[in-house]
Amino acid sequence: MTEKLYLQNSYIKETKSRLTASMDNNLEFDRTIFYPTGGGQPCDTGIIRVNGKTFNVIEVTKKEDTVLHRIDGELKGIDFEVMQEIDWNRRYSHMRYHTAIHIIDAVVHHSSGKYGMITGSQIYQDRARVDFDFPDFSRELAERIIEDSNKVVIEKHPILIREMTSEEALSIPDLARTEPGRELIKRLGVVRVIEIKGVDAQADGGTHVNNTAEVGKINLSGIESKGKRNKRMSIVLTGQ
Repeated sequence: MTEKLYLQNSYIKETKSRLTASMDNNLEFDRTIFYPTGGGQPCDTGIIRVNGKTFNVIEVTKKEDTVLHRIDGELKGIDFEVMQEIDWNRRYSHMRYHTAIHIIDAVVHHSSGKYGMITGSQIYQDRARVDFDFPDFSRELAERIIEDSNKVVIEKHPILIREMTSEEALSIPDLARTEPGRELIKRLGVVRVIEIKGVDAQADGGTHVNNTAEVGKINLSGIESKGKRNKRMSIVLTGQ
């Protein structure tokens, strides 16, 4: 089992850890700051330093409770200390985009069904997309959603990380907004919740900024129709 430091604090840029397993170029540590691919968010990349050598971490994945780090070389032996360092610019961009998507989701969800429902999202380092189930969609509507989302950004809401039992999480309306999400909560002993103070709260396992002001301006870069009801909005962040 890997202790996942990124769940506690998204701003840790480097840390010491102990290598617990090594197979070819895939490494396991007792703890990690590297976020693994999942939930629409790409993995972190970065470096590890050990015994005077530096290796690039090129892929990070999760296998049950363990985080696997693929490096661009082979490291033999186990049970020695290494220094982990993430690519901070990449991580921070993912944090800003992930929080931006939560803001957009909150605006859409709390519109009393006026807009529709978010069905998925994907984060990239320099952009993101959000998929919707919309009975009707237009650029004017998309621009209105973005305008309302930017109002949340400039209001400077703190963003909090909380943990609760699955029973408590299931008792809170809309903490998980899809049936698969609710089923996942039932299987978890502890549920991690990202709360945008005064705006929204969702069960989530990704990395986020500490305040909506860090997101910067959300810009609409495109809309697409992916079917009769399936629509897609693309965004780009600027400023801070």
